[in-house]
Amino acid sequence: MADAGELLLLYDRYLRTEAETPGAVSVERLGPLRLVSFQGGRGFVTYPAPGAGETLAEFVEGALEHFRGIPSITRVEWKTRGHDRAPGLHEALLGSGFRPQERESIMLGPARALDVEVPLPEGVALRRVSSPADVAAMTEMEDAAFGSDLAEPIARALLARLERGDGMELWVAEAEGRVVGAGRLEPVAGTPVAGIWGGAVLARWRGRGIYRALTAARARSALAIGCTLIHSDSSEYSRPILQRAGLVAVSTTTPYLWTR
Repeated sequence: MADAGELLLLYDRYLRTEAETPGAVSVERLGPLRLVSFQGGRGFVTYPAPGAGETLAEFVEGALEHFRGIPSITRVEWKTRGHDRAPGLHEALLGSGFRPQERESIMLGPARALDVEVPLPEGVALRRVSSPADVAAMTEMEDAAFGSDLAEPIARALLARLERGDGMELWVAEAEGRVVGAGRLEPVAGTPVAGIWGGAVLARWRGRGIYRALTAARARSALAIGCTLIHSDSSEYSRPILQRAGLVAVSTTTPYLWTR
């Protein structure tokens, strides 16, 4: 198994810029930046690993001006990484109205480490979904789990991606006739990596193995299509679970959010 340094090199090689934005509606370039618009009024800023002498801070205001000029964009996420050398970027983002959100761990490791049998609580079942009704139920559950209000635009964006067939898979856990947990699998085209995203379980159902079971199902599916590595940006809830399974925390990522 590769060590953290080797895995970080794989992350920078495979999992930045295009790999992060498979559902993009439009993409513009500003210097090293990739300015991405998604359905649902979301803008996103990412970039390759900064080179020596590259000053990302000088592009902050120009990037924000780009999104201000798109009336449908109501919020913009600027994705930073803990291992990047980006002097002045934090101050420039704050000065332009961006606010740091919760820091997450960048996890990477072998998919086979997650492909384990996890006993489910009685009455809970997993399945892969794609219908509009199932996707709506999934995103409504995620709103409840995360305390957000984005179910409708996210459902529209997910259904558009399913129609395009970009490889994304949606998995849910159901109990008592409703969705109680969910997560996405996102194979990264042209690489051995698949991302696991959006893992969520309703508070009442946490601590019963449902998150681990959803993770195992997605890892098994990733292996079936030839993806040998799993990547996740993990909160402090999911990081310990993935770390115990064998994934490695190679760095951190902190999103900075601007809202109109």
